[in-house]
Amino acid sequence: MQTRSYEIDAASDRLRVAATTGVPCPPVRDLIGSTDMAAAYAVQARGTVAKLATGAKVVGRKVGLTSRAVQAQIGVDQPDLGYLFDDMEYMHGNTIPMSRLLQPKVEAEVAFVLKDDLAAGPLDEQQIRAAVDYTTAAIEIVDSRIKAWDITFGDTVADNGSSALYVLGTIRRTLDEIEPANVEMTMTVNGEQVSKGNGAACLDDPINAVVWLAHQARTFGDPLRAGQVVLSGALGPMATVHPGDLVTATVSGLGFVTATFSKE
Repeated sequence: MQTRSYEIDAASDRLRVAATTGVPCPPVRDLIGSTDMAAAYAVQARGTVAKLATGAKVVGRKVGLTSRAVQAQIGVDQPDLGYLFDDMEYMHGNTIPMSRLLQPKVEAEVAFVLKDDLAAGPLDEQQIRAAVDYTTAAIEIVDSRIKAWDITFGDTVADNGSSALYVLGTIRRTLDEIEPANVEMTMTVNGEQVSKGNGAACLDDPINAVVWLAHQARTFGDPLRAGQVVLSGALGPMATVHPGDLVTATVSGLGFVTATFSKE
């Protein structure tokens, strides 16, 4: 059944109210279905327009659901993408206010910062590698506006890929200095290991995630641009965080990055 415009508007409104009030909402799949990619991205686009209308600026994209481990946790079998806005980044060492979050989880990732636009050309691995300025370790704080993370592919895409915030590390490496597919990752919460993985867990190579994203972004008419940040996807299982938690992600060759959450 074709999703109608009012159903897309209703799904967008439901997610917006949840984000504004801090009260998670029911899934939106009753409005747009679980697997209708066009409808889900249409809802995401509505949310993006609303965010831009508040004065926010796009600073990059995220790729989600790239790890088989995370896909198993969510119950999906393909990547998705979402937007990164200028109010989503927290600096390494800063405290992240829990008031901005509903039911957060954390993922350790390899982030890429671009030096060239990815709007033309074959967008193959060679072009993508040449467009990368540097890589760094990252913690993505994912969140769902949908109650109890009761999500399907359609729900998470509509909800901007379940994105929330992110923290980038301080060590930067070019692709001449590090091979993302070969990195090893461990993540701890309050000193206890909660996740372990590697670059191969992210679509076999985080570069593959950026290639996928570049094609999708261009297809959607909003290609990746120089200076933008790309969060390429989880290197291992995500973990739940609570007030007062200290998260540390260590990625071989890229050092470590921390996220400290407020106690309230």
